[in-house]
Amino acid sequence: MTATRAQGATTQGATTQGTSTLDTSTLGAPPNAVQGTISGTIPHTAHPLSPRTMARAPVTPSANPAAIHSTTGTAQPESMMVHVGPRPPIQTYPHANPVGQPIVMTGAQNRINGHPYDWGVFNRGNGESAGFGPVGQYGIAPWAEDWSRLRNSTKHTDPFDVLKYIPLTPDGQVWISFSGETRLRNWFETRPNLGTQKPNDSGRFGVRNLYGADLHIGSHLRFFGQLINADAGGWGGYGYGSTYRKRLDAQQAFVETRWNLLGAKTGFMFGRQQFLDAPSYMLYNRETPNVPLSWDGFRAYAIWKRIRIDGWDFVQTNDSQNKMFHDTENYSTRLYGFDTTWAPPDFRFLGERGYSFVDAFYIGYKLSGSSGAIATQTGTATGSNTRNNFGVRWHGQAGPIEFSVGAVWQGGVFRYAKTNIARNVSAYAINSIVGYRVPKDRLHTFAGVQTDIYSGGNDARKNGDIGTYISPFNPQTNYLDTTTYMTASNLISVAPLVRITPFKSVSLQVKFPLFWRDSTNDRVYKSSGAYSFAGNFGGKFIGMAPQASLAWQINTHLSWTQYVSRFMTSRALNDAGGSSGTYYQSNFVFRF
Repeated sequence: MTATRAQGATTQGATTQGTSTLDTSTLGAPPNAVQGTISGTIPHTAHPLSPRTMARAPVTPSANPAAIHSTTGTAQPESMMVHVGPRPPIQTYPHANPVGQPIVMTGAQNRINGHPYDWGVFNRGNGESAGFGPVGQYGIAPWAEDWSRLRNSTKHTDPFDVLKYIPLTPDGQVWISFSGETRLRNWFETRPNLGTQKPNDSGRFGVRNLYGADLHIGSHLRFFGQLINADAGGWGGYGYGSTYRKRLDAQQAFVETRWNLLGAKTGFMFGRQQFLDAPSYMLYNRETPNVPLSWDGFRAYAIWKRIRIDGWDFVQTNDSQNKMFHDTENYSTRLYGFDTTWAPPDFRFLGERGYSFVDAFYIGYKLSGSSGAIATQTGTATGSNTRNNFGVRWHGQAGPIEFSVGAVWQGGVFRYAKTNIARNVSAYAINSIVGYRVPKDRLHTFAGVQTDIYSGGNDARKNGDIGTYISPFNPQTNYLDTTTYMTASNLISVAPLVRITPFKSVSLQVKFPLFWRDSTNDRVYKSSGAYSFAGNFGGKFIGMAPQASLAWQINTHLSWTQYVSRFMTSRALNDAGGSSGTYYQSNFVFRF
């Protein structure tokens, strides 16, 4: 940006000339201002460089500060060069899948633009590889955000910064940070759940509030707590259970200790907490309902320069209580395991920089009651269900190519509740998304294809191996199917997709998934179990669900996302009693 100062303008009695770096926000530029050059005459009485701005962008005096014309003796116009870098995109709530992000963020940019802790190379992309969920300006897990830099008051650039770092001791070693979210969400469905859920033309509305505090006592100890309350209503509504309506209760409450051990940044977390250290297509935060998942137990982690390990053992929080502060532990549902992530050396591909991560993990589930039930030809069979998931995943960026490829083998055992007869489990899942980001494209265009295979079994069998893969803890909502009519069991999905970012705060994605059954001897599954159609569905092709999503980050704290899909069921499924339908969802979120 080039600005010409008016004649006679002085600083401490003398005109100056120089070069400096200046944040456009100090000039009142909008958050999404792009790099540019501005020329003009700025009167001294309206000079934009306030004392605070001058402190952030010092001016270097020229060799001739007087700048006096040799003939007339009058002061000459002075030029001041201010180099303005491109503003980073607003990224307050990034997507969980690191592939196909609206705008590519390198590791260094992410640490500057957002607020993750410094986990080195594991902060690349959306920071998901660090094991605490994606973190941009804000994180899926508020405790994954690091606001300690606000100890320097000159770093305060947002009105809510006064709540993000509040020193409790003179030296600032003890401090507290507050976080909050209020989400308004509404749905409209013409034929819910492929026409099996009545009434038709259902409209629902949900609201939830998540507000928390993060108390830091030095650099080695912290306490985090978060409250939740939620409600839902509408016309022709259904499914308003404990995941949609919630009296005020503790969503999270844990203590964490941190230290350096054997050259690693290590930590131990004990109490009620979110858990996000798994591929988002396998296990996520239960975002469609109002009440996210939370877990009671412990977690330990260690992060080196290019290797990290993580281990955990949890029981699910029993959130079915309808009284205030009555949530307890649900010992019939457990989650345990470990993960190891390796960041191989960086490389070059097609003349551009590339990097990747390799995950190897074991995730165990123990389920009983209705959550552990398996499908039969006539309904379900309850019992205890143990699933052992051994998986690998390779994901990253190779020049313009972005990719994620993973596979899971699911073993375990199921025991019928009445007879205690045991059946072994042998199932699998293969997940991939590969795409190309057009280089130097102002729309940041990403085009790719997503494929997912989840094995099916035979619901008529009462003995032998169970081949139906299950994913009981809700993968990322919009990973597989925006409508959530499909889930990760007995399913093959192929989904071309295109994402563009016409503005730094607006992103549009169009996706066209097609769905088949993996096994025609097994049922079609939804998130709450197997479908029951009026007639017999003997086909393999289920249908297709073209869908579009529009995300608008209005400002740092407000966002609006909308999803629309038309699920078109196959002729064979229509003959069995299924039905095509339209789905619309809107989310208005305030967050700090």
